[in-house]
Amino acid sequence: MNRIVRDHYPAERLPDDLQKLVDPSRPIRIVIEQEDVAQIKKSPEELLAMIEAYRATIQGEGVTSEEAVKRIRELRDEWDD
Repeated sequence: MNRIVRDHYPAERLPDDLQKLVDPSRPIRIVIEQEDVAQIKKSPEELLAMIEAYRATIQGEGVTSEEAVKRIRELRDEWDD
């Protein structure tokens, strides 16, 4: 992460929208931090590994599409009786 720090920076040198937020007669401290986007990006292999790790934590096997359709039809048919 990149970080820039300026102590005793004159408030009157700030952009107008920031000057409105501070007392312009007093010096200020400015800290600017930029996130390192490279650390956030993941390769497709890393994403797949993360998905697999998450899926391993889920209880149960889940259902197939056919099983889900069968359950829905059974529930629907209960109302027809």
